[in-house]
Amino acid sequence: MARLRGVFSFYMAAGAASDVLSGRCALEDKRPEKDGRDRALTYREAGVDVDAGMEVVERIRSVVAGTRRPEVLSDVGGFAGLFQVPAGYEQPVLVSGADGVGTKLKVAFAAGRHDTVGIDLVAMCANDVAVTGAEVLFFLDYLATGHVEPAQMAEIVSGVAAGCRLAGCALLGGETAEMPGFYPDGEYDLSGFAVGVVEKGRILDGRTVQAGDVVLGLASSGLHSNGYSLVRKALFDQLGLGIGDRPDGLDRTLGEELLEPTRIYVSAIKAAMAIGGLKAAAHITGGGLIDNPPRVLPDGLGISFVEGSWQVPPIFDLIATAGVERSEMLRTFNMGLGMVLVVGIQDVASVRTALEHAGETVWQVGRVVPVEAGVPAVSFEKQ
Repeated sequence: MARLRGVFSFYMAAGAASDVLSGRCALEDKRPEKDGRDRALTYREAGVDVDAGMEVVERIRSVVAGTRRPEVLSDVGGFAGLFQVPAGYEQPVLVSGADGVGTKLKVAFAAGRHDTVGIDLVAMCANDVAVTGAEVLFFLDYLATGHVEPAQMAEIVSGVAAGCRLAGCALLGGETAEMPGFYPDGEYDLSGFAVGVVEKGRILDGRTVQAGDVVLGLASSGLHSNGYSLVRKALFDQLGLGIGDRPDGLDRTLGEELLEPTRIYVSAIKAAMAIGGLKAAAHITGGGLIDNPPRVLPDGLGISFVEGSWQVPPIFDLIATAGVERSEMLRTFNMGLGMVLVVGIQDVASVRTALEHAGETVWQVGRVVPVEAGVPAVSFEKQ
């Protein structure tokens, strides 16, 4: 069955599909009952509810339509989404990214809230694509569950659509898989795929970065979507906190804090690119401030962060009280910096202004420095 067939593909059960929107239905096998009488064995008895899937289709139709871009060529009902490369590119290069939400989903299950994790899903993919300088064009999602609950599924997809609107991309297609017996009741998994385009001569790859360049940091909205296995171990197991608790230092419940969506930086990077002074951008995800910035630097260069030059949200201090060492924090979490940008010193003021006009909180957090082979590429100095 199709989740807005063509705009979405809705597979029912592992590897089996029932395309209700086109009139095709799953075949019913005949099996003899113990008393010898024949009866029809249905898909619903096997754990797949086609009617529930159709209800999901109707619930999400309008939110998906709200993400449409002019380049979308396909309508509801096809087998694949069609998207025309935007005009104005002389040597267009396609850029792709894939990611998931990870064990942050466990917090959503515990809280019974599912409208934010879709934003996380888009953010994790769209931010990765955007750091190449690309315009994010469209998004595809995969949602798997053991049993389709229409209200829950619609809540998830509404979050995906909200994330797409923030990233300026179309929700072009996706897959909802109902797989009985595969997931615990009420649980699901999410993965996503983003595609963008960038002019070949404007790819942001860090090759022009040099010692003395300035490092700007963009504020995160909190934990984003990384390190939640450690978060849950520290806060729930070690400190004994619950979803509804309000620990000292937080102005909301722990569940609300942990489910704050990942910030989407697509428009901010676009604004910085328009100024012309941006040399490199690193999305601070798994690996934290230690492993991510070096991914966009030429060999022989590193970053020296200035401690105290940006605001660290209190949730990180709370996690540390569970016994997580600073080195582990720095290599796991964003520590308040969701994106790190490298800018030529002469362009700092103009780029910073553009970023702030795009709605970002911006700090000058460090500088690019030469490093010798075998020496860590990221270091921290006192203010």
